[in-house]
Amino acid sequence: MKTLCLPLLASFMISGALQAKPAMEAPNTQMKAVLDELSEKKGKPIETLSAGEARKQPTPTDAVMSLLKDMKKSTTPEKVAKVEDRTIKGAQGDITARFYFPEGKGPMPVIVYYHGGGWVIATNDTYDATPRALANRAKAIVISPEYRKAPENKFPAAHEDAYAAYKWVVENAASFNGDPGKIAVAGESAGGNMALNVAIMARDQKMAIPVHQLLVYPVASTDMNSESFKENADAKPLNKAMMNWFSKQYLNSMDEAKDPRMNLVAANLKGLPATTIITAEIDPLRSGGKELSDKLRAAGVEVEYKNYDGVTHEFFGMASVLDEAKNAQEFAANELKDSFRK
Repeated sequence: MKTLCLPLLASFMISGALQAKPAMEAPNTQMKAVLDELSEKKGKPIETLSAGEARKQPTPTDAVMSLLKDMKKSTTPEKVAKVEDRTIKGAQGDITARFYFPEGKGPMPVIVYYHGGGWVIATNDTYDATPRALANRAKAIVISPEYRKAPENKFPAAHEDAYAAYKWVVENAASFNGDPGKIAVAGESAGGNMALNVAIMARDQKMAIPVHQLLVYPVASTDMNSESFKENADAKPLNKAMMNWFSKQYLNSMDEAKDPRMNLVAANLKGLPATTIITAEIDPLRSGGKELSDKLRAAGVEVEYKNYDGVTHEFFGMASVLDEAKNAQEFAANELKDSFRK
């Protein structure tokens, strides 16, 4: 599960402040139970902390684990055939990547998955649930690369590592029983932003593009005056103040918020692969995800878009306690499998 990021311009913030803020929707019963657990952990507001301090704060994943214990349910991760941590080539040196193998014989389709965390916090441990679910449901090998984090490594360091990891997978898929002709990208939040950027870079550098891109509540727009930002300015586990903080940590200057690698709705989206976009109702990033789906369709890209009501940012990996997450994972896996078959 995760947390994510991005800024806006002062004029938009001022104009937004002059308007009445729409009421935030209430989470459903299961989602509220997770949020209550997270609240009980009494984490400090991330936007008031240093990056090092923020990385030690309780996460939605921690809340799910506590809730499972309260419910007397197992906290053991979903089983896959094999999990391995390996070293692969990044943009400026080696990076670690976690490989998740499903049951079955190969060669298998491959999903390169990028976790969230606003380019600042979180690790493969935080986001372990999603790759496991995708490996089993899409019947694919999932590779989740780490990447350089901010503020120690500023934009576009993480993006460059994301592309380097994809390039390594394309060149080495056969070595781990992957099918080099069936490689998809996926990501949550900041990871969703990087997944689409990887597809764009592959297109522009005349490399094999992914056969599919799964973008789960991606950081898609830097417009913090959008409907969902106004509705969810104070939402949990992601809100407007946190998005500003993430942006300031990752970007060299706030002017870089205009860069189409950050503001994806302004990017050239032509020639990209079939895309699945999933958003959450109680999430500042919802409007950006919907706008991105519209922009992709206008560019001639095949898109499936689905918003889930009553849930928040980070819901996708919570299938152990949240029915909407189970549904979203099945939806995403079916879309991936359709592209693998084509």
